[in-house]
Amino acid sequence: MTAAFGVTKAVLAKCDGVSNKQPVAKVSQVPPGAAIAVRVGRTEVMVCNVDGTIYAIEDVCTHDGGQLDQGTLEGHCIVCPRHGATFDVQTGAALTLPAVMPVATYPVRIEGDDIFVDV
Repeated sequence: MTAAFGVTKAVLAKCDGVSNKQPVAKVSQVPPGAAIAVRVGRTEVMVCNVDGTIYAIEDVCTHDGGQLDQGTLEGHCIVCPRHGATFDVQTGAALTLPAVMPVATYPVRIEGDDIFVDV
């Protein structure tokens, strides 16, 4: 299913609460410049590809709870579709107002075409 701004949504895996033993997505599902939403256990996670590097951050804007995966990925920044807050997907830092708090970032592991995210 395709959401606003061409971002794809997917819910593919669950987490054991420590280390995710199931892949959340395939690298081939997340081409450079794309982002998808996945659920890892109870956590909504946005997985994105920036120039061939996969990053994972919490899929919730710290300003008002909007889903970041529905925003626009511009280089290593995701822009929230609600009010334009921008976050760095590498660090989780809030780069522009109205957000002032960072989003959580999560370790990513790639095995073949499989993407694993630990929350």
